[in-house]
Amino acid sequence: MDTKWLEDFVSLVETGSFSRSAQQRHVTQPAFSRRIQALEAWAGTDLVDRSSYPTRLTPAGDTFYPQALEMLHALNSTRMLLRTHGAAGQDMIAFAVPHTLAFTFFPTWVSRLHQGFGGFKSRLIALNVHDAVMHLVEGSCDLLIAYHHASQPIALDTDHYDVLSLGHETLAPYVQPDTSGAPQHVLPGTSEQPLPYLGYASGAYLGQLVEQMLKQSPEAIHLNRVYETDMSEGLKAMALQGHGVAFLPHSAVERELEQGKLVSALPAGLEQLQGTVQIWACRARPTARHHVKPLVQSLWDFLVQQAREAQAAQSGPSGPSGQTVVAGSWAAHGRQSRA
Repeated sequence: MDTKWLEDFVSLVETGSFSRSAQQRHVTQPAFSRRIQALEAWAGTDLVDRSSYPTRLTPAGDTFYPQALEMLHALNSTRMLLRTHGAAGQDMIAFAVPHTLAFTFFPTWVSRLHQGFGGFKSRLIALNVHDAVMHLVEGSCDLLIAYHHASQPIALDTDHYDVLSLGHETLAPYVQPDTSGAPQHVLPGTSEQPLPYLGYASGAYLGQLVEQMLKQSPEAIHLNRVYETDMSEGLKAMALQGHGVAFLPHSAVERELEQGKLVSALPAGLEQLQGTVQIWACRARPTARHHVKPLVQSLWDFLVQQAREAQAAQSGPSGPSGQTVVAGSWAAHGRQSRA
């Protein structure tokens, strides 16, 4: 059995869609389907009920899913254990980070860590959200920094992974101002004159959140998608040139808002179109079979202590598990939308 089949199966469970999982796994849909079929041939039974959408698991698939996670975890833990026999990389912390956070949150966050925790070597692996999560599961990074939202949760087994909330990020629509400083376009638009819309490509994590926000809007939103890309930095560049409205993380546009190069496209009464998404740090939990670098353990202990102090000061809510606390280091430094 190819371990990639297990990763494909886990992805399919997460997305409930063959096409979306194929896109995330960077293969064609026919090739992805063949790999799932190969896994089913190995298992000797159907794992996926193909008669429904979103895709559902058969009873055998429901039984196999936690086993697949366990097998992947065991294989990757063994690989990490073998890697500890060498000294290479022991003084380096590898971070898997989605592209948007790699451009916005990560540089500032690491700078603050150097000030509070001390200097350390780091390696940034910039990926899409799904591949960043898989890097953690595969043991190819020490820490995962990623977005998390209740509607698009990070699928990690809390028996094997620790999760720490570093704060939150706001997501809102921005547009180039006119010569008077007023927004060139203001939501919601009209059916006769829909607003030019700069959207995320299908499958992008932030794009899924934006689509949900638009669907839940109390007022119909009229947009004409004129451009799309996977990355918020690409959308920002187009918005700065006046091509339309883009939903962007506040940390990505903070400087442009201060300089007056971008302004909010939200009118009063449509505050629902400004969403909030958590920023999480995740790591594989230390076990007898999974060794954690001393440097990584020290950094994690520092983050947990920092989070507890911030939570005590702000009386913030607790996270989704007993291992989770809310850190205020990001939000407390003014990274909240002023739109």
